[in-house]
Amino acid sequence: MSLSDKHQCREIITKAICGKGRKFSTVTHTVTPPHNPTSILGAWIINHQYEAVAAGDGIEVIGTYDINIWYSYDKNSQTDVAKETVSYVELVPLSYLDPKHRASTVEVSAEATQEPSCVEASVSSGGGNVIIRVEREFRVELVAETKVRVLVCGRGHGDYEDKEFDFSDDGDYEDLDPDSLDDDEL
Repeated sequence: MSLSDKHQCREIITKAICGKGRKFSTVTHTVTPPHNPTSILGAWIINHQYEAVAAGDGIEVIGTYDINIWYSYDKNSQTDVAKETVSYVELVPLSYLDPKHRASTVEVSAEATQEPSCVEASVSSGGGNVIIRVEREFRVELVAETKVRVLVCGRGHGDYEDKEFDFSDDGDYEDLDPDSLDDDEL
């Protein structure tokens, strides 16, 4: 008896993660406070908001955040807080993209795996500005309809019909490479 006598292949259209990417970046912003700063007492990033949009072979994360800088001026005799809202567009390339997905069904999402945070703040060499170094990281996913081939058994399930199975395994399948599956095995 041949394999085709016992089994059939079917194609199922389903929503699946068809693209993934991750990007860590360090950016520099220059903030000009109302007074020439003597020293930096603190710097914070707050009010981070963002959204994801499809962009070619990647996903753009479009967002804003506020930079708050507490600084001293007038030879460390006074303090103030400088505030500035920053807008950004971060293109996150997809390290994996299923070319067989249906482009008309694409949904994208982004997650800030590292919220923007100030890792360094210093007074510029000219003394009138504050240089802020910010780190941020995003993970993105592209979900779309795609075809999946499944093997359908022609006969009953034999020994498996009266058994219960636990399908709650939350195994980490992110590193699976769908290109490594051989079409002949399906």
